[in-house]
Amino acid sequence: MPTSARIALLLIGAFSLGGPALAQHPRAAAKAAPVKLSPAPVARANWAVTRAGNEVFAFYGLGEGKASSDIARDVHALDLTSGQWRKVGDIPVKEGRLASAAVTVDGSVYLFGGYTVSPTGEEVSTPEVLRFAPASGRFETESTMPVPVDDMVAVSWRDRWIVLVSGWHDKANVADVQIYDTQTKQWTSGTPWPGKPVFGHAGGLVGDAMVVCDGVTSAKGADGKNVFAITNECWQGKLDAGQVGKISWQQLPAHPGAPLYRSGSLGTTTGGAARIVFAGGSGRPYNFNGIGYDRLPSEPSAAVFSYVPKSGKWETHAPLPEAGMDFRGLVDLGGDYGLFGGMRAAQQVSADIIRFRVQPAKAGKR
Repeated sequence: MPTSARIALLLIGAFSLGGPALAQHPRAAAKAAPVKLSPAPVARANWAVTRAGNEVFAFYGLGEGKASSDIARDVHALDLTSGQWRKVGDIPVKEGRLASAAVTVDGSVYLFGGYTVSPTGEEVSTPEVLRFAPASGRFETESTMPVPVDDMVAVSWRDRWIVLVSGWHDKANVADVQIYDTQTKQWTSGTPWPGKPVFGHAGGLVGDAMVVCDGVTSAKGADGKNVFAITNECWQGKLDAGQVGKISWQQLPAHPGAPLYRSGSLGTTTGGAARIVFAGGSGRPYNFNGIGYDRLPSEPSAAVFSYVPKSGKWETHAPLPEAGMDFRGLVDLGGDYGLFGGMRAAQQVSADIIRFRVQPAKAGKR
């Protein structure tokens, strides 16, 4: 994951979804209103979030000061039945992390790496994989990543495997695809990412079809420093449970709108179709404080869009009720979707939840 000294060149990207309510008999009782979800007890950007049962768990994150000393190492939980939060405890690591990933498989949460930031600004990708038990709130050391990455895409596959795609490793992006088997606790190398290696990209999986988009590429400038550029590349990978590690990649057309950095995403079924939804993010890549690598402030997007593998088409949806960026996950709330914490306009770190439905975009708008 890059440092504030790095520079960025920008290109383009963003979108999301929502499904119809089930028909009810006229005499059926009115559908209960959604539970009101309270803001989090702390404002955090870059939260690694995942849902397990009726709770949403949020790990690590960046506090309102947006300095290295504001990087947290705790976990908070939101009870979706009551709408109330609780602090679960601290994560058993010495330092907080940014750009981590949390994935739920078979009732357990797996927390992958991230990067640390020293007081002098040195950033290091960490290798650990922790397993978190939602019922007890306890952590166990699960494994280590063969190639420690942060700002990667991480998706659950068939409620058994976890697929890590590309990401940043200490000083550069990598094309590695790393697949972890939660049953055997073994790693398999997947067919490498076919595009330019990226960090801060987004993606999701439905069935055996994975879609990954956008992110930031890096190259060396004439002065030897990293030069960053946002990309609008999108790829679909078809996974094969009979040959774990084999991925058939196919480049997709760029999604509608400009490319985005650190948007929220997930695979879900809504609007009568299985799709990968993308929401929020920023068109200007930035250091962890929200200031672009080009030293200009980054601003959030309200874009929502999705890709439907069965039809092979992109769909644009109604925008978010509030623009947001710096997300490490999108959560299915049961009809609604939620982006937790993050940054708002003027790089303001937020405790709020952006709750929305995936709905058709209004005619003439995008």
